[in-house]
Amino acid sequence: MPAQSSPPRTDSRPGGRSARVRAAVHQAVKELLADEAGDALTIPVIAARAGVHATTVYRRWGSVGELLADVATSRFSGDVVVPDTGSLREDLERYAYDLARDLSDPDTLALVRAIVGTGGEGAGVCRMERQRQLEAIIEREQGRGNEVPSIERAIETLLAPLYYRAVFTDQPLSPEWARSLVSHLLPK
Repeated sequence: MPAQSSPPRTDSRPGGRSARVRAAVHQAVKELLADEAGDALTIPVIAARAGVHATTVYRRWGSVGELLADVATSRFSGDVVVPDTGSLREDLERYAYDLARDLSDPDTLALVRAIVGTGGEGAGVCRMERQRQLEAIIEREQGRGNEVPSIERAIETLLAPLYYRAVFTDQPLSPEWARSLVSHLLPK
C-alpha cells in the first residue's frame, strides 16, 4: 500500500524564522548592553550571542548602528504615554517625569548611550519619537485655542536637558528636577 502524503499546510506561521532571528538578535543586543559589554558590541559578538550566523545579521542590518536603530525603534515606539490631563503644564510635567523615569532605567540608558556612541541613525529614532510625543501634547493644547511654545523651544527646554543629564552625567533624573524643567518652558 503506497504511503499517503499529508496535504500541504495552508495555515501560516506567525512570525516565522525572520521574526525569530529579529527577536534573538534584539535580545542579544539588550543582554550585551546589560552586561556592560557595550564596547564589545560588534556584529560577530551579537550574532554569536543570538545563535545566528554573522552574515545573517550583516545582510539584515548592515552595521551595528543600523541594528541599534532597529532596536531603538522597537523599544521607543509607544513606550511613554502622551498624557492628557486637560492642562498643558500638567501634561508636560507628567511627560517629563515619565521620560526621566524611562531614562533612569539601566537598560534604556545603556541603549541610548550605545546609540549616541555609534553616531548612527538610532539617535534620530530616539529624537523623532520624543519629538512626535511633544508635538502631540502641544498641538492638542493649540487645538484648545491656547497659546503654546514652539516645538523647538520645548525640545531645547525639556528633551535636551533630560537626555544630556542621562547620557553625559551621573546626576539623578529626579521627578522634581524633571518637572522643574516645565517652569523654564512655561513661566507662570
